[in-house]
Amino acid sequence: MAIEQIKMPQLGESVTEGTISKWLVAVGDKVNKYDPLAEVMTDKVTAEIPSSFTGVVKELIAEEGDTLAVGQIICTVEIESSDEPVIDSESALVEESPSEAPAATEASNRARYSPAVLKLSQEHGIDLNLVQGTGAGGRITRKDILKLVESGNIPQPIQKIDQPSKVQIAHDPVPNLKQALQPTIPVGVGDTEIPVTGIRKAIAANMLRSKHEIPHAWTMVEVDVTNLVNYRNSVKDDFKNKEGFNLTFFAFFVKAVAQALKEFPQINSMWAGDKIVQKKDINISIAVATDEALFVPVIKAADEKSIKGIAREITEYASKVRSGKLTSEDMQGGTFTVNNTGSFGSIQSMGIINYPQAAILQVESIVKRPVIINDMIAVRDMVNLCLSLDHRVLDGLICGRFLQRVKEILEHVSEENTPIY
Repeated sequence: MAIEQIKMPQLGESVTEGTISKWLVAVGDKVNKYDPLAEVMTDKVTAEIPSSFTGVVKELIAEEGDTLAVGQIICTVEIESSDEPVIDSESALVEESPSEAPAATEASNRARYSPAVLKLSQEHGIDLNLVQGTGAGGRITRKDILKLVESGNIPQPIQKIDQPSKVQIAHDPVPNLKQALQPTIPVGVGDTEIPVTGIRKAIAANMLRSKHEIPHAWTMVEVDVTNLVNYRNSVKDDFKNKEGFNLTFFAFFVKAVAQALKEFPQINSMWAGDKIVQKKDINISIAVATDEALFVPVIKAADEKSIKGIAREITEYASKVRSGKLTSEDMQGGTFTVNNTGSFGSIQSMGIINYPQAAILQVESIVKRPVIINDMIAVRDMVNLCLSLDHRVLDGLICGRFLQRVKEILEHVSEENTPIY
């Protein structure tokens, strides 16, 4: 018999961790290859993790509610070994030098720290060289770090002159994990305590990462969409009767953004540390909300689609989100996000960028306002477009020109200029 590991898969682009929301198996259960083992939630999608092997569930390493980094072990499965076992390089070393190789292998495993372990150790000033791991081959796991923090028995780190904050933490150990990671909020009579779900934790982590890593800047333009409103209202009934779904204002905005991105490809970029990656494909992420979460499915090659095609995908994605049928593939590949904040009456907002994209556009509510045209007051349909940008990648000049182009496209919508099909 042999023990095989099942690890947390990457369930979407830029997804670095997932939360076990529900185990679908128990220790001792017989599973076949591709059978679902657990339900996992991220900030982008809910999915099932399939078994990679046929065998018997040996150990559930992660508990429901645990958040693990991509690549961390979630459970083990016992399978029948083949007659000719595969001997890897580490096994060969053990056979050649039984007295020395195990220690070398253990040291190698100990040094393979996951992103979650590194992050926690840095936050709490823990010297990983002083931690005894309980994972395979002595590897230090996220649970090992959390137990240390919760117990308050944090090992004394090697003191460094350039890291006074870590030395201070070592002299003032955190007595309680909850106190370390959460603010203390008094709960009074009549207050309601609502547990934070796995998907809400994942959303919070992604938003925090975006705000911490990306230097946000904001800009806004006001757009006169009177012609767009009149045009859409004149054709929406015939469109619904013919196509079977609604022709929304949002489809016109997504199309205008896709066209402007083609003309200003710098906006369609991502920060990659030592370089900026300017994406060729224009894939628009759109925000679709439920009562409990926000999802961002992607309209692929939006610049190549008609307004009708975009409207169809918006309708289909909204249906998938609300019925729980959205897949991880639906969420991948986005290069720019357009958020329809106007759907609930917002007139101005500052969006948090959808990491690792470089910008997000908030389309606000269309409202009638008095404006001055040719020195006369007129009632017009107006909308605010609010752009949040990554100032490492983009500057105000290029973003201003991009927004002006979107404004120009929208203000010149007409039957002649704007084909729906």
